[in-house]
Amino acid sequence: MARNTKARGKIVRRLGTNVYGHRKYDRLLRKKPQGPGMGRGERSRKKVSEYGRQLVEKQKLRYGYGLSEKQFYNTFQRAKKRKQGLTGDNFLILLESRFDSVVYRLGWGSSRAQARQIVSHGHLCINGRRVDIPSVTLRAGDKITVKDSDVSRKLVRESMAHNSGGVPAWLELKSDELLCDVKREATRDEIPSIANEQMIVEYYSR
Repeated sequence: MARNTKARGKIVRRLGTNVYGHRKYDRLLRKKPQGPGMGRGERSRKKVSEYGRQLVEKQKLRYGYGLSEKQFYNTFQRAKKRKQGLTGDNFLILLESRFDSVVYRLGWGSSRAQARQIVSHGHLCINGRRVDIPSVTLRAGDKITVKDSDVSRKLVRESMAHNSGGVPAWLELKSDELLCDVKREATRDEIPSIANEQMIVEYYSR
């Protein structure tokens, strides 16, 4: 995941959204006013421009998926070049199709950061081959398995035990075998969004 030296709590407070998905940040957001222009004094009276709102939406999504600006922008350009579908929808679909994002959706990592670490350390395979590149785009027909190692299996099963969310319909998880079949691409309505992707399209279209 792109290295981020800023305190996550401060990022969540500043953006006004729990971009990381952890419940502790929901509690943090309930404590005090948050979001751009929501502070006290001069900050509360400062009007946020359209550009400022677009920038905030971009940062929400970028921090949420843990990408550097370059990775984020390159993914957007790939979405823009697709011949079918809306650019914003395609952008989210490509982000969800990343290897680390899929591992996170399976519950094999408690966060995207942990999912990326699991991939980077070579604990998982795609179609029988060990892959340690989190940015790999998964496609329909791909099979994800856990490396034949006690350490790898234990790591994934511990994450699954703490996963309270379900697996999206475009993925088929066989928990006992620690196997996932990618049935198809996600559709826009299957992707939980933490940002307004249309505003991100407008930001990059300036």
